[in-house]
Amino acid sequence: MRTTVEAVMTRTVALITASTPFKEIAEILIARGVSAVPVVDGENRVIGIVSEADLLRKEEFRELYYREGYQPPLRARLRHRLNREGGDPEAKSHGDTAAELMTAPAITIGPRLSTVAAARLMEKHGVKRLPVIDEDDRLVGIVSRRDLIRVFVRPDADIAQDVRQEVLGRSLWVDTEHVRVSVDNGVVTLSGAMDRRSEAEIAARMVGRVNGVVDVINELEWKYDGDAEWKSA
Repeated sequence: MRTTVEAVMTRTVALITASTPFKEIAEILIARGVSAVPVVDGENRVIGIVSEADLLRKEEFRELYYREGYQPPLRARLRHRLNREGGDPEAKSHGDTAAELMTAPAITIGPRLSTVAAARLMEKHGVKRLPVIDEDDRLVGIVSRRDLIRVFVRPDADIAQDVRQEVLGRSLWVDTEHVRVSVDNGVVTLSGAMDRRSEAEIAARMVGRVNGVVDVINELEWKYDGDAEWKSA
């Protein structure tokens, strides 16, 4: 029930090639309202990505700012040092084409992975979007932080319906007749009773995987727990 990257990604992607010039890249970013574009080869395989930050290196490292006695702020120097893995920032400041400006290799993701996996990958690498590639490394879309956030704006009524029908009605092979579901701003509250503690815990975990669920409050009681009856979850 987890949302996949394929379900939320943008399929019509602005892209460039290694030879695309600096000015054209800037125009594409502005015209398409995006902060980065993937760089592809002749077979549509992703070889890198160029972001606004890559373009801004040119302004940041202009010779004007390196006149006698000038040194960039400490924060900028630390950022440049940490970002070496994506290429030398100063070298990028002299770049005129995508090949010279891009960060390579690009951090990518497959379409069938979950949006949770995408979010973790973005967090790990400090990026805002991921090119989505198929099994042959060809570009099929792009997923951004905004795309991931859309999962959490589902109406409460739709979430409640999925919980009742998909989880309680189909996925659990146990009696859920006495389980009540309420949803408020994406937070699902389960109340009522189930036969066993293990069933109540499984139900709560499965509800947490429904698209749009922000959190699960488990107020279920269970009848059997080995040595006692009617315990609260």
